Amino acid sequence: MQRRSIAVAAAVAAATAAAVAFTLPSLAGTTPTGDSGTTKAGRGGGVSPQLLAAMKRDLGLDAEQATTRLARSKWAGGVTATLAAATGDSYAGAWLAKDGTTLKVAVTDSGAAAEVKAAGAVPVLVKRSESELDEAKSKLDRRVTAASGLTGWYVDAPTNKLVIVAQPGAKTDPVAFARKAGVPADAVTVKVSKQQPKPLFDVRGADPYFIAVDGGTARCSIGFSVEGGFVTAGHCGAAGTQTSGFNNQAQGEVKASVFPGNADMGFVEVNGDWTPRPVVNDFKGNELPVAGNTEAPVGAAVCRSGSTTGTFCGTILAKNQTVRYPEGAVTGLTRTDVCAEGGDSGGPWLSGDQAQGVTSGGSGDCTVGGETFFQPVNEILAANDLTLVTSGGGDTGGAAPTESAPAGEATAPAAACGDLPVQRDGSISQTGKAQAQPNGGTFRARAGTHTACLQSPDGADFDLVLQRLTRNGFRTVAQATGDGAKTLSVEQRSGTFRYVVVATSGSGAYSLGFNVQ
Repeated sequence: MQRRSIAVAAAVAAATAAAVAFTLPSLAGTTPTGDSGTTKAGRGGGVSPQLLAAMKRDLGLDAEQATTRLARSKWAGGVTATLAAATGDSYAGAWLAKDGTTLKVAVTDSGAAAEVKAAGAVPVLVKRSESELDEAKSKLDRRVTAASGLTGWYVDAPTNKLVIVAQPGAKTDPVAFARKAGVPADAVTVKVSKQQPKPLFDVRGADPYFIAVDGGTARCSIGFSVEGGFVTAGHCGAAGTQTSGFNNQAQGEVKASVFPGNADMGFVEVNGDWTPRPVVNDFKGNELPVAGNTEAPVGAAVCRSGSTTGTFCGTILAKNQTVRYPEGAVTGLTRTDVCAEGGDSGGPWLSGDQAQGVTSGGSGDCTVGGETFFQPVNEILAANDLTLVTSGGGDTGGAAPTESAPAGEATAPAAACGDLPVQRDGSISQTGKAQAQPNGGTFRARAGTHTACLQSPDGADFDLVLQRLTRNGFRTVAQATGDGAKTLSVEQRSGTFRYVVVATSGSGAYSLGFNVQ
């Protein structure tokens, strides 16, 4: 079938990351404080007793409570991704309530609220969509140099507002700053904080590794094993940097590194002496299993491990923040109330046995407490065409085309059209016309797998296109052509998307099923 550029007239607000200003956790010296020797292997899948013990210490949860919360978190992660696609432009964020089991999903219209309730979550009707708040946040980003004493800002889904974080006695008035940027006062909340974050610098998650820096070496922590190496923080070495392992033996080379900018992520390719394994070192003589990478929602319990402090647990507080480090701003980080220290940078974050991200930076320490930010692991996998090494029992993640990659034919998903959870119907009146879905608008999606299936009307031939919103407008990232039902399955980084149904011949009613996981 003839291929062509697709253009559909639709008003779409560009989505941008939320922001908070902080310093990165510093790289540590060459002497690790935790054990990096042989540890006992964890079971393949399930929640390890060692992780449950850490959650009891840090969160006050017994084994049954912790297991229940982690299971609910995994369920909520999948449901949230589907509801974001199903509710489209009405979606305004999701979070687990303080009980750790009630999933709340904010939407801007009652029709979407019915979809949320049907999925087993609690709908919350709000004034502003997530896209509207992200656009307001981007206005603050553009005035970042005028924000003296303001440590950052981010979108807070539970309050449906932008939160501006300010140091005590900040020279810049937060509300006036927002007003000058074009953000109304009723969309802003001010939070005063003294926090001053900084970067925290066999292959096993959390094991220390060393990189060459001016005047010597510095230590970071391994994030998660991937095929051919491991992922870590981008500030833990530029591309081309040589690395050595916990035993000071040659280990590999940094092949990809982003910092600062739109991520704090890196990939180290290891040599043949090192074997990536699906485990995390807890520095108490045990290996915690990594079974998959289902993303946990705001409010979920999460634990991290690092070569300086070992394993600590807490709660996910916010996502998609822009963190202002002295080296520059980094977008798309996740904020937590878990402590960390220098040398923990790059280390892994787990929700149960599901990989969440790698340590970027934070403030405080594990004596007085603090906040720590992590780079979501699914973004690293998607951006660098990597596959997570897992023990089984979970999703493995995988590759995704970058924004510069050309769109191509996508492979068919296993599910039939009617089996996909998000269903939309439409009708095109004549050949050559196109229609955007869902409902003429867009939907937000985290990093993951987009699957879709289009059933054309009898006697007609419709094509299916998936487009991603970029700074230069929509770009086609996948398309399905040919005969019969059109199906696609493609990995993508987080962003704003739409499907375009194109009548290549004939006209009539069609049905579209899709999802993101």
